[in-house]
Amino acid sequence: MENAVETRNLSRKVISIAAGEAHTLALTGDGRVYSWGRGTFGRLGTGSEADQLFPTRVKFFGSDDEKEEKLKIVGIAAGAYHSLAIADDGSVWGWGYNIQVFLDPYTDGQIGVNGENSLVPCTLEGFLELGSPDTSMQGKELKSGKAVKISSVKAGGMMSLAIDNLRGLWMWGNCPNYEQSKSSEEKFSLVSSSSPIPIWNFHGHTVVKVACGNEHVVALVSAEETYKGGDLICYSWGGNNYGQLGLGDNESRLQPEVIETFNSQSPWEVYEIACGASHTAILAKKKRPSDTLESFCWTFGLGDRGQLGHGTTKNFSSPEPVKGLPQSIFLISVDCGLFHTSVVSSAGEVWSWGMEKGLGLCPDATFTRDGAGDAISPLLFPCTDTHDSKFPSTLEVACGAAHTVLVADGGLKLWSWGRGRSGVLGNGKTVDCYAPTLVSWPPLSDDFRDDESEGVQKKKTEEDNPKEMDKRLSMAMEEMKLLESKLSITEKYASILHGSIYGRPFQEHDIPSSLKNSGSFDIAKEWENMLESSDSRKLVRLEMFHRNMLRAVKDKLMKRRIEEMIRESLNQVLPELLNKRSE
Repeated sequence: MENAVETRNLSRKVISIAAGEAHTLALTGDGRVYSWGRGTFGRLGTGSEADQLFPTRVKFFGSDDEKEEKLKIVGIAAGAYHSLAIADDGSVWGWGYNIQVFLDPYTDGQIGVNGENSLVPCTLEGFLELGSPDTSMQGKELKSGKAVKISSVKAGGMMSLAIDNLRGLWMWGNCPNYEQSKSSEEKFSLVSSSSPIPIWNFHGHTVVKVACGNEHVVALVSAEETYKGGDLICYSWGGNNYGQLGLGDNESRLQPEVIETFNSQSPWEVYEIACGASHTAILAKKKRPSDTLESFCWTFGLGDRGQLGHGTTKNFSSPEPVKGLPQSIFLISVDCGLFHTSVVSSAGEVWSWGMEKGLGLCPDATFTRDGAGDAISPLLFPCTDTHDSKFPSTLEVACGAAHTVLVADGGLKLWSWGRGRSGVLGNGKTVDCYAPTLVSWPPLSDDFRDDESEGVQKKKTEEDNPKEMDKRLSMAMEEMKLLESKLSITEKYASILHGSIYGRPFQEHDIPSSLKNSGSFDIAKEWENMLESSDSRKLVRLEMFHRNMLRAVKDKLMKRRIEEMIRESLNQVLPELLNKRSE
């Protein structure tokens, strides 16, 4: 009985969370994964593209319960539209968005397979083929026949990263063209790969942590060959249009370079890193002993919506500490959304800053809270369930594109706030929440029902729910599933059209403000605004798309004209031939 109780407690305790563009993953102490939010592209791993308003368990072996019980997941990660997980045996699983539709379909490969999107988890095999980036051990590993195992995964945008058991780093998906840097051409570009690419730069050192945005990567690497704690150097590489690499300029890099603020001689010890689409956040503490345990959050990169927290909307190409946070606090977790950033202190305090009061919500005329607008400095988000406004036993914070999720109460409770569309907040609703609200945890599923021997509560629940109520609930659930299915098909159709034109899936912030605010849509005006705000690369892509579309239309018109001419000729010639033949 004691073991059963302990197992049940582990199944209720969340030990890690990850947030994508509009979905959330939660990992429990017993190695199970739950997902909720938008289901488009299969990012929830539930076998369908339907949205989930409540946490739903991800099945890795479908209906094979025996295999399912043996598998224990120990790590999770979420990109914009895809998800990753690793098991205690070192195997890596991926599901969700994998293909970009633009002219001819091709594979981005961020879930680690060469093929279409996956509605269910599938395993990655590329690590077995490549061995380890650590060449000093590679031969021994391959000769002994041992497979390289993965110890942690990370994702961002359309990119995926992993650290193996030999502390080597890998990346795949739509990532910086690392191999291109070996040639004479040094111009920055992205490359799509469904096979993991080993990063050899850190040979002889230990990669401890890694994070990535849409086009950039940040890694914490040991100064010595082995990691002894407190000797980490911060590296960055990839796209750098807004200074998100923290290297003091806006030049992109194909090879990792040291962020000088956090080099081996720095007085700062970095222990947490996070990346938004085009900005970066770092938690660091003083290396020298101090009477008070305190740390600082440093940010850099794109700051147009206040996501850097420096009291301005300017971009910063070098790390700067966020001065709006209280002194003498110790920050234990940080994460970045598309346009917002959140941090959590050891005392249970939560701060956010960035777009629309630090919620990450897109500007909207219906947003009428007092003082609406971007938060360019940190705002405290209090817990309404406690007398001191602090969250008990905080563990981790995760930011999606426009929502935030917090694990607290030792992992037994989850809070969420921000955009609620598609059920991304996990509270059964699809409305935005401007303050932290409880996620429906633990889920109301068979996994969390007590045994009959333990439970007066179960009997009471059954008595309080008569057959008529069950019937009505069942009918309501069926109707909701039908509506979710229709919405999912509509969103998928819109994403395919949007992806064909713009080269990326449709997102909520792509909805023109005129349509959201008034319900009317001036297509000519919106098209002009879109062209005006596009950079050269986007304009070239649009030109290619429309040129190919126009060519295809002209070809089709030509073929039909030829067919019409042939039919007209036959209509004229055939009667003459038949007349001659009859004569």
